Amino acid sequence: MTFVKQIKPVEILLVEDNPGDVRLTIEGLKEGKVKNNLYVVEDGVEALAFLRKEGKYADAVRPDLILLDLNLPKKDGREVLTEIKSDEDLRHIPVVVLTTSKAEQDILKAYSLHANCYITKPVDLDQFISVVESIEDFWFTIVKLPRGTKE
Repeated sequence: MTFVKQIKPVEILLVEDNPGDVRLTIEGLKEGKVKNNLYVVEDGVEALAFLRKEGKYADAVRPDLILLDLNLPKKDGREVLTEIKSDEDLRHIPVVVLTTSKAEQDILKAYSLHANCYITKPVDLDQFISVVESIEDFWFTIVKLPRGTKE
């Protein structure tokens, strides 16, 4: 009898209000090597509700990685990052800032708020998909992440 080890899919929360960037991220993750579940929220308020399992997100999973845009409606990514990294239950979830901003002050601010990585979104379609694949490859095949510390 042969047993096949079932690997738990990686849980990813994408916080992104641009439908085009959501589609490109989905495409990049589809072409990747790692089995994943992608959850998408469109603004900072929703992101925090998802992470805190509030309201319609009561049954949300704890993500293994957060892909966070900075320029979001309702509550911007900087505020979301501040709240995540100051919350004892959430601070260990790696946050990759994935944004169009190349501004030095945004980069410095994100790292000062304890972002784990800062990536500027490429404008080119193929490059965008390549960046998403690189994120997946780095964070899920090279880096060792804590799994399920609090479900």
